[in-house]
Amino acid sequence: MKITSTAFRGSAKTLEFCPATHLPEFAFVGRSNVGKSSLINMLTSTKELAKTSSMPGKTQLINSFEINHTWHLVDLPGYGFAKVSRDAQYEFNINISQYLTERENLKQVFALVDSRLTPQDSDLAFVEWLHQCKIPFALVFTKTDKSSDHAVKNHSEQFIAALEQMGISGLRSFNCSSKTSRGRNPILEYIDTHLPKKKKSKAPKMSLGWMKKR
Repeated sequence: MKITSTAFRGSAKTLEFCPATHLPEFAFVGRSNVGKSSLINMLTSTKELAKTSSMPGKTQLINSFEINHTWHLVDLPGYGFAKVSRDAQYEFNINISQYLTERENLKQVFALVDSRLTPQDSDLAFVEWLHQCKIPFALVFTKTDKSSDHAVKNHSEQFIAALEQMGISGLRSFNCSSKTSRGRNPILEYIDTHLPKKKKSKAPKMSLGWMKKR
């Protein structure tokens, strides 16, 4: 997939105020400081489509971007905010869960996991919740440029093994780096396979009457 256009379509605190659209949506979500905004900018080849910050928890609203006039990329608030109160964390999580379980045109969730770390309980719990809610999702292991290939492989395999112990298997996963653009094409191609295909219009049958001798 080649991205030719990106446009901000709005921010919302809750599902009720999300932009009304019939376009399919693909949501990106993960723990605070997982590199979500940088990943989104890398995928769309833009510098500041999603706002990046050194302070975890920068994204606090449901942000929607229209891509190629055919689908929406949705930047969701992260879970596990270290700098906000427990009440604020609860409110964020309620708003995220409502969007994920009730948004009718949501096609796929990309659950982001920091490849530098061993499996985190919060990530495993979130993925288990997605599975229990029967929400389609894929795993994205981020920041692969910040560790050795061996460490990335080891941590991703540990994470997948932990999920298999929970009865969750057969997941699609991607290794990504916002710095090197690793994983960009595989993710975009994956999204493309979930987009509705345009039906080819049948050309009208040509009359051969003109061939008849007069």
